[in-house]
Amino acid sequence: MAPQTTNPAPAPAELSTRALNRATLARQLLLRRTAMSAKDAVGHLVGLQAQNTKPPYYQLAARLEGFDPEELSGLMASREVARLVTLRSTIHTHTADDCLTLRPLVQGARDRELQMFRKGLTGVDPQRLAAMTRDFVEERPRTLKEIRELLLKEWPDAEPLALSVAARCLLPLVQVTPRGLWGRSGQVALTTAEQWFGRESQPAPAPDATVLRYLAAFGPASVKDMQTWCGLTRLREAFERLRPRLVTFQDVYGVELFDLPDAPRPDEDTPAPPRFLPEYDNVLLSHADRTRVVPAEYKVRTWKGNQSHSTFLVDGFLAGIWRLDEAKGGNAVTLTIEPFGTLGRAQRAALVEEGEYVLATMTSAGTRDVRFGVFSA
Repeated sequence: MAPQTTNPAPAPAELSTRALNRATLARQLLLRRTAMSAKDAVGHLVGLQAQNTKPPYYQLAARLEGFDPEELSGLMASREVARLVTLRSTIHTHTADDCLTLRPLVQGARDRELQMFRKGLTGVDPQRLAAMTRDFVEERPRTLKEIRELLLKEWPDAEPLALSVAARCLLPLVQVTPRGLWGRSGQVALTTAEQWFGRESQPAPAPDATVLRYLAAFGPASVKDMQTWCGLTRLREAFERLRPRLVTFQDVYGVELFDLPDAPRPDEDTPAPPRFLPEYDNVLLSHADRTRVVPAEYKVRTWKGNQSHSTFLVDGFLAGIWRLDEAKGGNAVTLTIEPFGTLGRAQRAALVEEGEYVLATMTSAGTRDVRFGVFSA
């Protein structure tokens, strides 16, 4: 009797870089603006990168139909969203629910970060440090300087920066308002997420639900992509548990990509309008391979030192940087566009139209101007 043979499983369909681009832009609400509320958008995007205070507002202006910055500001004032360190050890604006669940999920990454400062924490009891800091900031919000001075009294030989990092890593510290409110300013003052929201954090969940949310907002994506996004490691097991519920593809390099079966994957020739993105926009930082949005030849052009430039997309891909310059008194504002390469007449006209929309949405200046400049590295 002849031995039975089995046909090998067919190779996953390949997605071109443009197909990946269009799929990611659709999930990121960048193919067309949506009528989604600001709170729902913050949840769908699993947070907004927020090292600086204005970028979350500009991220939503690029994605939401009729966005008013006061909507997000109101959510912050009413404690429905807040700013704290989560993904990639950076500050994000999250919904209250995500502050209390996503932060525990990424605690492992915070523990690894803390290990980098262990030499400056010789003799420091982490549990005592966390308890002291919690009592201190829950009495009333405190600045990092105040936290550091408290801890130095207990451990005078410790490195001051290491003590600050330890407090941030060991506790979910929220930046309280007025910091982050639109049109207002305030120094960074911190309290715990539990104190700010009036409810307890949840135990660290299994990553499976967050894998599905990541794919909904950033997919199709590899295991390494998600690990880059959140800062965690060893997520292969979660993807394998979910494999029966997912579909798989491969990119042009043969890397396996996972996705939700019913998630949008538009045709690669779907038009993609220009969009102005703030520094550190999620779509630029959330994959191990960023060529789906960032052409390889441009990957080093968006940074100057440790500072990220604001960028813009043309045909769905990174195409240059931009800046706002306000005249003294705020009565006039200019948006200057600096392309990396040559733009066609239609592309320049579309950028001007989009720039005028951004200025009308995000500024109250009586005189608004959009102009082109020359990029210099």
